[in-house]
Amino acid sequence: MNHPDFRVGGRIFATLHAPGKGTGAVMLLPEQQELAMEAEPEAFTPATGAWGRSGSTLVRLDAVSDEWLERTLQWAWAKRAPKARLE
Repeated sequence: MNHPDFRVGGRIFATLHAPGKGTGAVMLLPEQQELAMEAEPEAFTPATGAWGRSGSTLVRLDAVSDEWLERTLQWAWAKRAPKARLE
């Protein structure tokens, strides 16, 4: 797709968008998406359509705190990781 993505167990959990856009995406649970948007509304927005409703969340890299970027990356990794890796 011509942009970097991050995978665990062959599944994408985060992406960086085209250079110069300053955005990426994390694949969260809808509840986690809501927490992130409440905590840092200037940094997190749902992706459009069904992707966003299922938890795909856009991240403005210039607006997100290190704490929330790390937290959402951990959540996204855990959502996509094979269950054996979580035990």
